[in-house]
Order: sequence, then structure tokens, then C-alpha cells
Amino acid sequence: MAVKIRLARRGRKQKAIYDIVIADARAPRDGRFIEKIGSYNPGTNPSSVVLDTAKAVDWLLKGAQPTDTARSILHHEGVMLRKHLQVGVIKGAIGQDVADARFEEWKLSKTDRNVSAADSLTQKLDTAKQSKLDAERKVNESRAEAIAKKNAPVVVEEEVAPEEVSDEVAADETAADASVAEDTNEAPAAE
Repeated sequence: MAVKIRLARRGRKQKAIYDIVIADARAPRDGRFIEKIGSYNPGTNPSSVVLDTAKAVDWLLKGAQPTDTARSILHHEGVMLRKHLQVGVIKGAIGQDVADARFEEWKLSKTDRNVSAADSLTQKLDTAKQSKLDAERKVNESRAEAIAKKNAPVVVEEEVAPEEVSDEVAADETAADASVAEDTNEAPAAE
């Protein structure tokens, strides 16, 4: 019986989550499996993987073949390195303590890389957010200036001689008196 380490899809539409399973190669993708060894969620940033590495190494040593995607996930989690080191221990090339030390060294470097990647991602997001806020602040300031210009009263100062003012006022009063007189003359005719 050919045994595969592969992904079985679950979750809803457009929100897939995958189980990492040990299954017979002839079984359907989401069908029967021998054992579930972990899960993979590509929807998070970065993708989250929960994996029982001891069981994965055990199945690899028994001859289970991972699919391409499963191999990538196992490599990323260090399972393939651990299997490689364990094969060296079985053959007598290195001791178990040396293999464990090499794996712990790799694990620490991987953790440092993940932390630095997460920090750079958060820093990138923060700078993008700050640049958007600065751009919005500039737009708001320009809008405020445009509104202030629009609402500013227009002050036109003309120097008018006092004699012209009195003549204009007198002419306006005469015109107003004439229009009132015309209105009173027309009002009785309308009745």
C-alpha cells in the first residue's frame, strides 16, 4: 500500500484550511485517511502551521511520500532536516546528541528569521499607514484653505467724496419717493 503525506481541504468557500494527513494514495483527497498529523492555514499572514513533527518524521522514516505542497510545508517546519539527521544517526555517521544540536541550531536561526520578517512586515505596514495619514492630512489642509478662500468676504474699498455720497443718497431717496407715489396711484386703479 502506497502511503502519502498530503493535504485534505476543509473550511468554507474562499476560506480554506487544510489538514496534513497520512493517507492511502488511492483514497479521495478529502476522504479516508490513516492519521492526522497537523493543519495548515494559508489565510493568515504569515501562513500558520500546526504540526506534530515527531509523527511526521516517524512516517517519513517508514516510507510515506509527501506531495509537493506537503513537502514544502514539512521542509519549512524542519521535518525534512530532522529526518535527514535521523537517517545519519541510524547509519552511525553522527551521534544523536550532534543531530539534536544541529537541529536546535537550525531552529534558533529559523526563529530569528521569522521574528525579523515579522518585524519588517509590521514596520512596512506602519510606514504605509503613516504615509496615508500624511497624504490625507495634506488633502484636508488644502480643502480647508480652499474653503477659507471661498468664504472670505470680499472687501472693496472705494474712496468716494462726501459730496457724491450725499448726491447719490438724495437721488436714491427721490427715486424711492417717486416709485412709492406711482404705487399709490396704481393701487386704486387696480380695484
